[in-house]
Amino acid sequence: MCKFLRFFFNPLNLCSWIKDEWSLVYEIAYVKENWIDPLMRWQPKVQELISQLERMLANHPSLPKTKAKVTEPKEFNLSAPRPRGIPVPERVPILAKPRPVPRSTYQLPKEQQLLEITKRYNRRKAEELLLRANMEEMRCAVPRSRGEPLVQDSKKQPRLQFGPRILKTPKLTFYKPNDNVPVKLNTAAILREGALYQRQVEKELQRVDQLVDGAGDFSEFLEWQKRMQAKDREEQLAAGECRRLQGKLSHEEAILARQHLMQENKQKANQKKEETAELMQQYAERRLQEERSMKELVEQVLETQKNVKVAQTKLLKVRQQIVQEVIEESRELLQRSTEAAKEEQRQRCELISQLRALEMQPTRKGKLVDLTQIPGYGLEGEMSIVELRERLALLKESQRREEEEKRDQIIQGKRAKSQELQNTVEQISLCRAAMGRSAALRWEEKKALSVGPGAPCQDERVLELQRRIEEKAAERHKQAALLHVSAPRAARPKPRAQLEAQHWLELERSRERRLRALQQEGSACGPARRLEAA
Repeated sequence: MCKFLRFFFNPLNLCSWIKDEWSLVYEIAYVKENWIDPLMRWQPKVQELISQLERMLANHPSLPKTKAKVTEPKEFNLSAPRPRGIPVPERVPILAKPRPVPRSTYQLPKEQQLLEITKRYNRRKAEELLLRANMEEMRCAVPRSRGEPLVQDSKKQPRLQFGPRILKTPKLTFYKPNDNVPVKLNTAAILREGALYQRQVEKELQRVDQLVDGAGDFSEFLEWQKRMQAKDREEQLAAGECRRLQGKLSHEEAILARQHLMQENKQKANQKKEETAELMQQYAERRLQEERSMKELVEQVLETQKNVKVAQTKLLKVRQQIVQEVIEESRELLQRSTEAAKEEQRQRCELISQLRALEMQPTRKGKLVDLTQIPGYGLEGEMSIVELRERLALLKESQRREEEEKRDQIIQGKRAKSQELQNTVEQISLCRAAMGRSAALRWEEKKALSVGPGAPCQDERVLELQRRIEEKAAERHKQAALLHVSAPRAARPKPRAQLEAQHWLELERSRERRLRALQQEGSACGPARRLEAA
């Protein structure tokens, strides 16, 4: 006790690390007011008590040491375990040698290899087409600075003529590994196509019989059909010319609409500037109001922070009460669980003792069974196990003979069906050849008819569209001349326009450098790709 009091009431220890450890659990003000200050006030009385205890220790004689009796352990009286018998080693079974894994497992199929070759060839073709399209880029895709005028002088630039033009698109040619690969048909497709050709043959025979009996011919109908087809082709050509002229007319109307739109955009720009000035003024007023509201909100937050400490002390007291209640409840639950575990252990011990008593009782071994003896239960068809096995063997033999007969019948049916399919395929090939020859003859006739008629006739719709196009072109030229006269001289380009023009020039130069690099790579990698495709 003297050592404890000397250590605990040391002012250096109290004011240093003991105070710091208590402040981690409780608040600093509470520790100083309720614990440190009273202990420092009690220092004179405690020092008197410490000196009194030291005097008592100095006058108290030391007690003689008595030799304690050492505990001697004893061995347990346990029964010696019986020696275990050596188990008979199990015979290791000899497994059959497995078949090796075929090499085709680690190789890609031929179809997939052909697909990969086709993909590489098509990708190379697409890259070449993309490079050609970038090199032969149209003039309309070249960027133009904002300072350049939209409409130039008619003397410097020739008049635009919208004639029929044909856009030559590159033809995409893809690699086909095997063009003459025969298509393998299944049984349903062969029978379906054979039935179709059989119906066509029957219809043709019926038509021949009707002609023999005196039925009429379709020559007049065919001539009328040819005349109507020629008339339809002329109407189609006229409709195509009308669509082309309507496209020219819509182009002229689009140019006029663009000129009107430029004038409207100038008026809208002036209105937009006025609206933006009003909006900026409203934004400044709204900003001042928001600053005032923020100042008021900051003052309210400062007031609420003052009341937080009082709420924290109340919350700490409530939490301490909850912790005490939870400790008591957990203590009660632990006591209940220990009692339940003891009861369960007692029941287990009783059950184990009963099971051991049952295991110690002697058991009767099985009796011998005579397989040739009849059980004698008095049932109809009662027999011994040996007789049952003989009857089962006879039944299996009869079933095997029936299965062989059915198998022979199925094989004969398959052979007859395959012969029938082969005949049908031969008939289909003959019909296809005949239909191909007839289709070639029809194509030659159609080609001769398409080459025969001349240019489409000029109807009223085409003439009306041409007249409207001429009027729109004249109106457009007048409007362009008025805009050119009324427009002032091009002012000095602004710094922003200069920057944009410089940006577009840099983009164009980088595109040219990329094209040269792609051409060099294509010339270097061409032989390697040909070898890879081969």
